[in-house]
Amino acid sequence: MLLYYFIRACFLLLNLTPHGDGENRYLEQDLFVSGDGGYHTYRIPSIIVTQKGTVLAFAEGRKENSSDTGDIDLLLKRSEDGGKTWGEQMVIWDDGENVCGNPTPVVDEQTGTVWLLMTWNRGDDHEKDIILKESKDTRRVFVSSSADDGKTWSTPKDITVTTKDPRWGWYATGPGIGIQIKHGPHKGRLVIPCDHSCDAPGGDLTGSEYEYGAHVIFSDDHGQTWKLGGTVVPKMNECQVVEQADGNGTLLLNMRSYFGKNRRAQAVSKNGGMEWTHPVEAVDLIEPVCQAALIRYSWPDASHKGLLLFSNPASTKRENMTIKISEDEGRSWPVSRTLYAGLSAYSALAVLEDGTVLCLYEKGEKGPYEKISLARFDVDWIRGK
Repeated sequence: MLLYYFIRACFLLLNLTPHGDGENRYLEQDLFVSGDGGYHTYRIPSIIVTQKGTVLAFAEGRKENSSDTGDIDLLLKRSEDGGKTWGEQMVIWDDGENVCGNPTPVVDEQTGTVWLLMTWNRGDDHEKDIILKESKDTRRVFVSSSADDGKTWSTPKDITVTTKDPRWGWYATGPGIGIQIKHGPHKGRLVIPCDHSCDAPGGDLTGSEYEYGAHVIFSDDHGQTWKLGGTVVPKMNECQVVEQADGNGTLLLNMRSYFGKNRRAQAVSKNGGMEWTHPVEAVDLIEPVCQAALIRYSWPDASHKGLLLFSNPASTKRENMTIKISEDEGRSWPVSRTLYAGLSAYSALAVLEDGTVLCLYEKGEKGPYEKISLARFDVDWIRGK
């Protein structure tokens, strides 16, 4: 009994809360809490593991309120022990009263550089005005990089001219993570999932003449330059991408959908993201029209199937944050487990070298944006073993 209380005291000192079937099977800690650190609200989580094993957790810090516009900074916390303890909160990008957000990092496994794709707009421009081309400025795309595991970052560089169709209005990188293709003719390509709004006379989303779409941007020169890839329309939005295990570098894009069926949608690219199939409903993935996370946990080998992991609020409302497993490259998701049954929204996934899964997600009791918490667990915990 004394040992139990000693272990629990250690969890509390590290701000770790044990849950689940065993004290060490599922741990959770709050990383960003609304009202702390000079920010009214923290939103839009992203998490990635560097080549050296450093865990980087990103979020938007919204100064005055929870709105998607206004004074928003891009923030980072670093962990050098697998996400158990964390350094001080860092400001990566602060452009006064403007919006600096939608963190979407990717690690170049050949150079070790962490590339961070982001989007910007004036703090006094609103999304609807940007969509309708009635804003003072537009939504712009920026990139920054770190060669020292996130300790320092380059000055954000505007890459809008090569990554955004000038006919588009709204634009968002991720949010979540990008990937580097490991197989096939486009091996080494860095791919960032994105979304946009575009002109669509007679569009039927809200009766206005615009449409939503998903797309990717990519780099074939280790992040030095970025180009616009293929698009997926209609009614697509925030998305995540994984490489499928066919050895050819086929990409699967999983998207927030406005099909009106409360389900995710998916599309496939056989040429590195330059062209995509028409989106189809992902019948196993219920959603409240919200962002989600998708990541490859493992590649198949002679004795094991490859695993994909997916997280989102599995409901028609922003609640019930759930983690799911696919053993057939995203065609079905028969295994799932709830992380948090309460109010929840955006999430991000990462995998440590030892197989531990990290899920950074928005949650709360009265609203889904009260805090961003980090859950740690293993695949057997998801399976209920």
